[in-house]
Amino acid sequence: MSEVALLQLIGLIVVGCGIAILLFIRAMFVRVVGFVVIVLGTFSLIALGVPQMPSLPPAIETFDITKVKTPDDLAAIGQKIFFSKGQCALCHSIGPSESARCPDLKGIGAKLTPEFIYESLTQPQAYIYLDFRHNGPPKEYPARMPYINKDPIGLTKQEIYSVIAFLQKMSGAPISIKVEDVLKMGTQEDEVQVAVVSHDR
Repeated sequence: MSEVALLQLIGLIVVGCGIAILLFIRAMFVRVVGFVVIVLGTFSLIALGVPQMPSLPPAIETFDITKVKTPDDLAAIGQKIFFSKGQCALCHSIGPSESARCPDLKGIGAKLTPEFIYESLTQPQAYIYLDFRHNGPPKEYPARMPYINKDPIGLTKQEIYSVIAFLQKMSGAPISIKVEDVLKMGTQEDEVQVAVVSHDR
């Protein structure tokens, strides 16, 4: 017998006891207790009747960069990373948004070079962008940009350049990221190199 079935059985017994108290006992206080027991038992049965969903962590999504053939394929993987593993959409909007906690990324792929975007993702405090959406002097955005190549997000260099390809495509600019260059990037060596660069700064 499952735990839910056992709890439902207990709930039925509790409701049955409450009904028996109301039917056979005349003392007013005990009858009130019996009524309360029936109400609580009924609510418990209703709650246990709701389908139970296990609370599991989200499945880890993997991206096979080696199957990429065209820049559009690379941008498609970048789009998936942007909205899932990279967690970019938690703070950034694509288009004006008053609720955005970080800069709007609409058209950014056409305005900035891939190298600059890469540096902004791996060295986010190198340039501080200000929020001009209000009256008065511009303020810093409320959310600080995390190091996208370090834990807890930990994107590889290949994944970061896939996101940059997505930003370029989304901006209507030609994708300048070459598939063969991304495929040559060794993930472990590049992460060590990025760590050394950030340490030197």
